[in-house]
Amino acid sequence: MQTVETLNEGLKRAYTVTITSKDIDARVEKEVLAIAPQVRMPGFRPGKVPANLVKKMHGESLQRDALNNSIQESVQKLIADQKLRPAMQPSVELDESFEFGKDAQVKVELEVLPVIEAPSIDGLKLERLTAEVSDAQVEEQAGRIATQQGALEEYAASHKAKDGDTLVIDFVGKVDGEAFEGGSAEGVKLKIGSGQFIPGFEEQLGGVKKGEEKTIEVTFPEDYGAAHLAGKAATFDVTVQSVLNADKPKLDDDFAKSLGLEGLDQLKDLLKGQIEQEHNGLTRTYMKRKLLDQLAASHDFDVPPSMVEAEFNQIWQQLQHEASHEADPEAALAEMEAEKEDYRGIAVRRVRLGLLLSEIGQANNVVVSDNEMNRLIMQAAQQYSPQDRERFVQYVRQDPMAAAQLRAPLYEDKVVDFLFEKAEVSDRAVSREELEAAIEAEDGDLKPHVHGPGCGHDHDEKPKAKKAAAKKKAEPAETEAVTEEAPAKKAPAKKAAAKKDEAPAEEAAAEEKPKAKKAPAKKAAAKAE
Repeated sequence: MQTVETLNEGLKRAYTVTITSKDIDARVEKEVLAIAPQVRMPGFRPGKVPANLVKKMHGESLQRDALNNSIQESVQKLIADQKLRPAMQPSVELDESFEFGKDAQVKVELEVLPVIEAPSIDGLKLERLTAEVSDAQVEEQAGRIATQQGALEEYAASHKAKDGDTLVIDFVGKVDGEAFEGGSAEGVKLKIGSGQFIPGFEEQLGGVKKGEEKTIEVTFPEDYGAAHLAGKAATFDVTVQSVLNADKPKLDDDFAKSLGLEGLDQLKDLLKGQIEQEHNGLTRTYMKRKLLDQLAASHDFDVPPSMVEAEFNQIWQQLQHEASHEADPEAALAEMEAEKEDYRGIAVRRVRLGLLLSEIGQANNVVVSDNEMNRLIMQAAQQYSPQDRERFVQYVRQDPMAAAQLRAPLYEDKVVDFLFEKAEVSDRAVSREELEAAIEAEDGDLKPHVHGPGCGHDHDEKPKAKKAAAKKKAEPAETEAVTEEAPAKKAPAKKAAAKKDEAPAEEAAAEEKPKAKKAPAKKAAAKAE
């Protein structure tokens, strides 16, 4: 094998590898000798078929296999000899003029990982915001469970709806007298006073009775997400199917026992522990975001364009998918296009942080143990049917890329935990609302504003912020909103698909892919956030 370097520019490398016909022929001859004992041919005893006849029968396929194997081994040897660290799978191209019996010339192109100076992890300073669980939070959560357990009972037909009652309604929304797409629905449950529909909608339903028909006049907010509805006057023809009252159980020992618990105290203890876990998740999210910000600010190096393009394509595909489900897909796509370079910048940041975290992990002997990996595989296998689980396990064990993708989130978490231990950490007590606001804030200073590694995000079960305020440029917010059964989805200003700090790291130095969650958009009649 002869190797000639044809390109060495930045992170790009290109080589021409020559594999001699002698090497290919020798591999064919070796394979002929290996399969000859198994070849059967009339007139010959088993295993006694002459090699020249074996070659005549199977020569073409043997030559192809020999060529492919020679190319694969040559590329691996090239990588080893040149001490290359490929960022992505190399591009390998056989010269079009190749003929069997002649030397094979192979063009190999690849991008290599950058050489990163020993990452600086000294001087990291982080603030840990901690929120205590209040009795009021526990009571609120218990009340929510009680409400969910309560049965909705229908009022008599003569009952006039009041705040707190739940209506079951059909409606048709119209603008300029014409019904608009997504503006109609049937059997929608609406709790009067919940604020889930746009201003003015619920207020006009006070006093309605079962079977009543009413036309409601409203105006969509100027900042409404769907551009074709923003600021428009509209009417909704509403038919009331029924008026319901939630029969909320009393919070006592009997209620707790109905849930299979010993009593109310045990229920409250369980709820307190659950809320503490949510707070811990929020605290970690805030610290991780600040950690990644510090690392990004103190490290700058070129990143492989192919990795950036792969990361950007993933972000873009997710955004396109989400935009296609908006009330006004064209407006959502137009907004995306206007901010395309912002999203590309997010992709660069993610890749750079992913490489950096990987380098820090390797330099400090952070590893995912075999036992941890086995647990990951078995946990992931649970999402498949029993008959497919074993095939999934075998697939992951045999495919290094699949294993690396599965390992990436845990590996990143371990690197982040390592950095937390190295950092100088100060504690500050805050309320949950302040903690959520800090996560949403641009500079973390608790001003209201508005995952990272691996599959998108922290891979542990983490709570989401209650509501996102206006979303930042090129930094979509992670939110959790209730999707209501009402017309026409809002088009959110930004998607959660591309938060800048979702920058995963894989052991192979590739970045973990984000599992962001999109804030579900409320429907047209729903209240604009």
